[in-house]
Amino acid sequence: MPREVIQTDNAPLAIGTYSQAVKVGDVVYLSGQIPLEPKTMELVEGDMEAQIRQVFENLKVVAEAAGGSLAQVVKLNIYLTDLTHFPLVNATMTDYFQPPYPARAVIGVAALPREVAVEMDAIVHLGD
Repeated sequence: MPREVIQTDNAPLAIGTYSQAVKVGDVVYLSGQIPLEPKTMELVEGDMEAQIRQVFENLKVVAEAAGGSLAQVVKLNIYLTDLTHFPLVNATMTDYFQPPYPARAVIGVAALPREVAVEMDAIVHLGD
């Protein structure tokens, strides 16, 4: 099955050897997003909630560039350098997802790129 690389200027450019997303059939694999503002490639200003929202916004525009939406996310991985932010992720997530929620993992990590506190990746199913 051929694969298609997804690229949009509405999300941060890849800062390494990866694509923003790769589509294979009706499945889209979204690469990890951190709280970078797409236009400046700088970390979003503000508190942890602002960072979480920026990550969701980045995932959203990549999903849209692939012809989908966050409503079609079937798997979401969340990486946090401090798991005390887990309740804030849950609260913010309800602004971006409606039941039935995607499968999800929240993983505590020692560090993330550019010393951010949150990163997320996702799998989108474009089918019915």
